[in-house]
Parts: sequence; C-alpha cells; structure tokens
Amino acid sequence: MSQAQWLGVGVCALLMFWVIGAYNRLVAMRTAIGAVYAQVDDLIQRRAAAAHALAAAAHDEMIGEHSAIEAWLAAQDQCRQAADALRARPVLASLAAALVAAEAPLAAAGARVMALLEQRPRVLGDNSATTHVATLRETEARLVFARQMFNEAAQTYNDAVRLFPTRLLARAFDFGTAGRL
Repeated sequence: MSQAQWLGVGVCALLMFWVIGAYNRLVAMRTAIGAVYAQVDDLIQRRAAAAHALAAAAHDEMIGEHSAIEAWLAAQDQCRQAADALRARPVLASLAAALVAAEAPLAAAGARVMALLEQRPRVLGDNSATTHVATLRETEARLVFARQMFNEAAQTYNDAVRLFPTRLLARAFDFGTAGRL
C-alpha cells in the first residue's frame, strides 16, 4: 500500500473512533438524565402518596371543602400521569413540557388546600395529618433540588448535542435536545 492509502486508512480509523466516542458520550449523558429523572420521579410519587394520605386524614374534618381537595388530588394524579409518561423517555422535550404544564395547576390547588388546612387547627392537631403535611413540605423542598439536577444534566446534554461536529452525529442518530423541568 502506498503512503496515501495508509494515510486514508488512518484518517478513516480516526474518524470511526471519534464517531464511536462521541456516540458513547451522548448515550452516557442521556443515561445520566434518566438516572437523575428517577430521583425526580420518586419524589413525585412520594408527594402523590402523601397528598392522598393527607386527603384521607382530613376528609371528615373538611366536609365543606371536598371540591378543593378533589381538585388537588386530580391535579396530583395528572402530574403523576405526566411523570409516568416522562419516565419512559426522560429526554423527550415534549413530555418534560407536559410535566411542567401539569405542575402549574397542582401548585395552585396545593396552596389552596394548605391554606384551608391552616384554618382548621383540629385537622393539623391530628398527628397523622401533621406527618403528611411535613412529608409534603419536605418532598417539595427536595423536588426543587432534584429538578435543578435534572435541568443541569439536560443542559449539559443539550450543549453537547448542539456543538459542531457532534451536531452532525446527533442528527444522524436522532439525538434530540432534552426538555427542562
């Protein structure tokens, strides 16, 4: 083989190793997003369980406020469904946007129910209800941090996908940008 042929083989081998390395890097970043989302998903499931338990504990004391509690639980279930959908493809931006959209009515309904609970000291006097409220508050605080971790992982992945020449590889292997929470 001539020197030009060896040079061509070397360039092709170098290009092939770069493609394999870049592909593996993108897959690792996408996997990291999935791992971080697992924490977000776990916290969403815990929040939903605590909300349902709190609603059951406060059911008898808040007879006139069942519509607020039902709206809160419905928003909780909607958020959980969006989280379940995102669990299958945590990198899909449209599913992340659906989860963000489901969180907005949940926050409003949750604030209303918490305000109603604070007006009823007998409900909060119950140890079970107090425990569930504390669990909800702790879960919300941890969820903020978990979302931040997810967004950082998604941003790192998106930056890698947008860089040239990785952008060409991303298009060829259908690596889209990740959504943010």
